[in-house]
Amino acid sequence: MQQILVYSDSLSWGIVPSTRKRLAFLERWPGAMEDRLVRAGLSVRVIEDCLNGRRTVWEDPFKPGRNGLTGLQQRIEIHSPLALVVLMLGTNDFQSMHDVNAWHSAQGSAALVRAVRPAPIEPGMPVPPVLIVAPPAVGTPRGVIAPKFAGAAAKGEQLAAELEQVATELGCAYFDAGKVVTTSMIDGVHLDPDQHLVLATALAQRVAQLLDG
Repeated sequence: MQQILVYSDSLSWGIVPSTRKRLAFLERWPGAMEDRLVRAGLSVRVIEDCLNGRRTVWEDPFKPGRNGLTGLQQRIEIHSPLALVVLMLGTNDFQSMHDVNAWHSAQGSAALVRAVRPAPIEPGMPVPPVLIVAPPAVGTPRGVIAPKFAGAAAKGEQLAAELEQVATELGCAYFDAGKVVTTSMIDGVHLDPDQHLVLATALAQRVAQLLDG
């Protein structure tokens, strides 16, 4: 069985927009992707490590433990052997308390990739390849999260292009989620249930290619 680690934030955790509720495993894209891969005949297990509010390399001043770089190597060690690491972060880098642009955020993802590769895995286990997924662009933030994401759309406008450049430079696979899904009109940040399923289908196809390769 091949194990896939999804390292992400609330867009993958499956938060229901404008609530504190969570979609069921087969309703959020990591679980739905596993289901599609298994139905396609692959022996895979998707491991979710998706933390609400996680940044790439920055701390949340109000809620500790959201720096994605902290503890990442240990997570790789814990879940090894891994056939693939799917990295989808960046949205929270653009929260209003951070003076961060798309280039900064993409360099944060680059730092995560560089942490994955020398992680202390057991001898003989493979260093997992990384698939960088650019999250869909932030829309107009609404509801209780509006102050938190004020200005995020402008700051993150070029994130997909910057992440593609990082993927090219580091030899990672790349996928632009914004080409297949959009953020919810309800809160402007998260994914509606139907978009989770669309993303799961698209990523299952991409991941199947990488596992075959």
